[in-house]
Amino acid sequence: MAQKKGQNIAEKFLKGEKEFPILAGLAAGLYPMSFYYSRNFSLIDSWAHLGYFSLIFLAIPLFLSVIFYWLSTKIKADWSKIILPSLNIFLFLFFLKMVLYPGIQMKITAGIFLISLVLGYVLSKHFKKVILLQLILAVISLFTLIPVVYENLSYSNNWTRQPDTIEAAIFKKKPNIYYIQPDGYVNFSELKKGYYNYSNTDFEDFLTGRNFKNYSDFRSNYDATLASNSSTFTMKHHFYSSSSGSNEVTRARNIIISENAVLNIFKSNGYKTHFFSEYPYLLMNRPKIGYDYSNFEYSEVPFLGTGMEIKKEILPDFKNSLNEDEAQPKFFFIEIFNPKHIDGSSGGKNIVEKKRKIYLENLEKANNNLTELIEVILEKDPNALIMIMADHGGYVGMEKLQQGNEKMEDPDKVRSIFSSILSIHWPNATAPAFDSEMKTSVNVFRVLFSYLSENEKYLDNLQPDISYGLITKGAPKGVYELIDGNNNISFKSVKLSEE
Repeated sequence: MAQKKGQNIAEKFLKGEKEFPILAGLAAGLYPMSFYYSRNFSLIDSWAHLGYFSLIFLAIPLFLSVIFYWLSTKIKADWSKIILPSLNIFLFLFFLKMVLYPGIQMKITAGIFLISLVLGYVLSKHFKKVILLQLILAVISLFTLIPVVYENLSYSNNWTRQPDTIEAAIFKKKPNIYYIQPDGYVNFSELKKGYYNYSNTDFEDFLTGRNFKNYSDFRSNYDATLASNSSTFTMKHHFYSSSSGSNEVTRARNIIISENAVLNIFKSNGYKTHFFSEYPYLLMNRPKIGYDYSNFEYSEVPFLGTGMEIKKEILPDFKNSLNEDEAQPKFFFIEIFNPKHIDGSSGGKNIVEKKRKIYLENLEKANNNLTELIEVILEKDPNALIMIMADHGGYVGMEKLQQGNEKMEDPDKVRSIFSSILSIHWPNATAPAFDSEMKTSVNVFRVLFSYLSENEKYLDNLQPDISYGLITKGAPKGVYELIDGNNNISFKSVKLSEE
């Protein structure tokens, strides 16, 4: 009955003489907006984004359609009939281009304009069918979007709760702390073997010569930036339990940037907190900034894109921050986006070796950036606690990034995903006796806070040193233990009780 009624409405709409400029305007933007939301929800899950997209994709097309329709009624010419169809098709195609390739791109936009004029002429007599098709696409996309929205609305942050009183830790020593995160930087022990097979001796010697302690075989617990950092800053495992089937974790950016156990502990101990990044990747969904200072303001952050379109040099602002409030202890979280993991493209001759070479070129760039940054810090703050810790490995050995979500038999590929650098400049060149507990990133801050508070009871609640991956191919889809607590390659499904 309902289906028949729907068919009658559609037939009446298609056969009627009445024009629908408002519907034409809404139809042009509904599907592109829904499409973008369903595929990038973690990037745009803010009220500011909803307002922005409602304006760009709905309100402006509606307004333009009404105006252009009114103008077409005033023009006594045959070509006036193609004005509204051409506008609708142009907006629809332009919005699709925007959500796939942010930016204006004048040549592409000009091409879309010409195509829209041609299609507007050809389809002017079938314009209502075009509108109906656009609305059907919008409805279909809701089947993907609704589960994502529901997941976000039903999200629980219970997993972030601490099992002890570590958030009340009182520091006995308060050095300035610099957490430098070079994206995808593999640890020195792994670089020498496996698919990397690279001597990084110069940079390793540079760190050793400046009293850094390098931690062999260190690794991340998760395989992507957001998943890894949300675990690191909460000092807890999430097991991807709030993931929608991607390597991201629900509200990960809010956890990392707005509020987390690590940030709360530093603040409660009187630290001024700073966030520096080369790109606003962690700020894209406009989370409330919990740090006292950020080198990016939201006026500089675009609403569309991944955050990798705008680069900012860190050192100028960083040097200024070093000289401010010298009597107050400081915590710095500094993101450097090299050497980074391999990309997601595939195909081509010797693609694995080509991507290895690109990774190693980016590694040298990272070495130069880290060297300059460390020299600046030590010149000003020779007794600082400087921690270089990557978020994950570089995925070298694979043809494309997505292979990290496949079941793998090759142990070197598994280690390529998770192996990550940890090198620490301890004050007075004296590491605590229990720094051997620093095996994976989830436990690093818990060990660090035990050192600063001189209270080893916090070590009683270390998390398992297990590396987890989200597998979507080669095995039943789910979360798997890929490296166990003894650093052995494993493949075990994560049970519900473990989550």
